[in-house]
Parts: sequence; structure tokens; C-alpha cells
Amino acid sequence: MIRLNVFIQVSDENRQALLNAAKQLVEISKGENGCVAYDLFASATRDDVYMICETWANPEVLAKHEQTEHFRTLVPEMERLGSLKLEKFNF
Repeated sequence: MIRLNVFIQVSDENRQALLNAAKQLVEISKGENGCVAYDLFASATRDDVYMICETWANPEVLAKHEQTEHFRTLVPEMERLGSLKLEKFNF
């Protein structure tokens, strides 16, 4: 399995737009074949930090996810609105 933690830092003025895109990405993605878990979390200590935590069954389904229309549209929008940092773990 593959776990991705995507840390997002966002300014006050872009927060709502970024959250709208992130929530849409989560809702659509968690229904994809091979998606084990996909969720959005807010930091308990910082108002400007969020994290998307996603788990995929294998590299093939993750690669398919990265080619979907929603991924290719929403992730660049989120990158435009905030700063994203990715951590990837195989287990």
C-alpha cells in the first residue's frame, strides 16, 4: 500500500477557495477503485495548515488517480492557492 500525506499551507484570503477544491478532490477520489482512504484534516495548532491523507492499494491505482480529470484540474488549482508538500510512504 501507499500512503501520501499532502501538507498544505494557505493564506487567509485563499483559505475558502482552497478548502472548496480540496473537499471536492477528497469526495471524488475516495470513490475511486483502489482508494483505501482519503481525507482532509485541519491543524489543531495552526489556522493556515491542512493535510490530505490518502492511502492507495498499489502504485498502479495511484498512477490512474493521478491521470483523472479531477486530479489534473483540482491539484494545480490548489497549488495556485497555497503551498503543497508531499510525503510518500510504502508499506
